[in-house]
Amino acid sequence: MSDLVIRPLTTGESTLFNSLPATSLVGRALLGLRFATLDAGGEFRPEWSWVALRGGMVAARAAWWGKPGDTKPLALDWFDFAPGESAAAAALLRTADISAEYDLLLPYGWREQPAVRAEAEARMAAAEAGGLRKLVERYRYTWQAGRDPLPPRTGRLICRPEPDDAAFRAVLARVMTGTLDAHDRRMLDEHGLEAALDEAIGFLDWLTSAAEWRRVAYTAQGEVAGVHVPAKNPGGFCVGFIAVVPEQRGHGYSYDLLVECTHDLVERGAEEVAAATDQENFPMAANFAKAGYPITQERVNFV
Repeated sequence: MSDLVIRPLTTGESTLFNSLPATSLVGRALLGLRFATLDAGGEFRPEWSWVALRGGMVAARAAWWGKPGDTKPLALDWFDFAPGESAAAAALLRTADISAEYDLLLPYGWREQPAVRAEAEARMAAAEAGGLRKLVERYRYTWQAGRDPLPPRTGRLICRPEPDDAAFRAVLARVMTGTLDAHDRRMLDEHGLEAALDEAIGFLDWLTSAAEWRRVAYTAQGEVAGVHVPAKNPGGFCVGFIAVVPEQRGHGYSYDLLVECTHDLVERGAEEVAAATDQENFPMAANFAKAGYPITQERVNFV
């Protein structure tokens, strides 16, 4: 085999990146989207889009994504390789040395589909060989108006905006105790509470929706129950965050918060709402099922 040449794209090289046929079984191709750099009308920056070339042909490729104005990539959005070139893909990740999470997009029930499972496991092995570590598997949900019933409000909680950033942060600090979210647990274990709060609030600030949408929920007795964040990301309306404070857990309030969040989004014009939760977060997965959110995709997160 000839030696690899690993490098980022230059302006006008979208065609080179696309010269490697994409599988339709896993990854970004599941969304029916094609790669294009900014100069070609796409959403990827050439300097964050890399190829591993063997004999001038693309053996592996990876593209990191960030929204306009971001100074560093948010996610590894595109990662695949030619048959027999998993080592080239791993070498590409190590050479590019860009730090961002990788979400491998998969169809629901992928483990029961042999061809899909083989492709997924090959992609995951290459990611790990390239220095990434599997963190968690997640479900992605999509609620659609007209297809899925709007769950009725329970009336058990009173939700209000919290304009005081410090007060909102204090509530987030409370919900971090005993959290089932793998990303939050990782930050808490590795960097502590303040870093976990910084990351959570940084994500909420990154969303394209206004901070005024965020809600703190109270019981009828005036006690804080939790928070919910109806939101918009670059792809559309979404459930941004839902959590219950420790002393109020066990009452089913996370379901109430999900319903409140859904209603808020519909009132703001949402006809489709995206959401996600860790597969091991069984209570929240049950809430999504109860609220009529169908699973539309699975994802495996690497860090």
